[in-house]
Amino acid sequence: MKFLFSLLLFLIISTSFIWAKDYTKKREVRVFIDRMVKHYHFKRSSLTKLFSQVTFQKRALAMYVPSLRPKWTPPKQYKKQGSWDRYEAIFLKDIKVEKGVEYLHKHRKTFSRAYQKYGVQPEYISAIIGIESHYGANTGKYPVFDTLTTLSFEKNRRQKFYRSELKEFLLMTQRERINPKHVKGSFAGAIGLGQFMPSNYKTFVVDFNNDGKKRMLNHEDAIGSVAYYFKRHGWRRGQPVAVRVSYPGKRFTGKKTGYRYTYSRASLKHISPKWQFDYHGKVHLIKLKRYGFDELWYGTHNFYVITRYNHSSYYAMAVYQLAERIKKSYKKKYGGYVR
Repeated sequence: MKFLFSLLLFLIISTSFIWAKDYTKKREVRVFIDRMVKHYHFKRSSLTKLFSQVTFQKRALAMYVPSLRPKWTPPKQYKKQGSWDRYEAIFLKDIKVEKGVEYLHKHRKTFSRAYQKYGVQPEYISAIIGIESHYGANTGKYPVFDTLTTLSFEKNRRQKFYRSELKEFLLMTQRERINPKHVKGSFAGAIGLGQFMPSNYKTFVVDFNNDGKKRMLNHEDAIGSVAYYFKRHGWRRGQPVAVRVSYPGKRFTGKKTGYRYTYSRASLKHISPKWQFDYHGKVHLIKLKRYGFDELWYGTHNFYVITRYNHSSYYAMAVYQLAERIKKSYKKKYGGYVR
């Protein structure tokens, strides 16, 4: 689910760095195989074959090892852009809205069913799938087993995390009867339309089309699973997500900002919503850095829920703004809405 970082890295690194490697020569891999055989009843011969034929993923490793990346010079326009200007340019293009509207309309029955069952508005599910995989057009072309093996057994700061994800990936392929070598995903091993990490599969992926399989490449399962993920993290049906607020000046420095901090609205003097905002709980202050000023927003409990999908205030704001644009454009084009 760290899509932005992966996308930027893809733009930076233009050459593929891959070659075959026998990971069974590493002691820690043999220990890993022993544990999978002992605790999860894998066949040793099958795992040995898998780990002896790994395509080393240097591009994935470069995410965490800066020395492997080529030198990158920011474009000249970066000097006249704030960080939100750049983020917005990637995730809130008109084509993203247009495709989101068509995706929502095409799968409107599934979105409606997900809303009735989990209470998550269709536009937010559509926005997540749009940001994560461009509505299924870009689910990743990198071999997940090879990527997770590389990140698990080559030195990097997140080895422990990826070794756990590798275990969960193998367990998932065992449960779902999938060949581990046939699964493609992102640089980080995320899979499917919603780019779920393997550790999310057992808990959050649902068989929403009732075919006995859990497949994040299936649109029904993906839509249901994103809705279920939000529901399990506390999404509140019908509550707002965010509202832009006014404050004195052009740069905001008066309070700590971001989803980690909450405030009562009474304590935020000289800050007020720019439009009607029917919400009485505590709020987060979300600062978006523009070139010449800071945008400031209130984020609600549901805004925080979006950050459970990706721990970034910018990501959650992009989901919110894309969702709102999809909803508005859908009503304009089709004269109604999905519920």
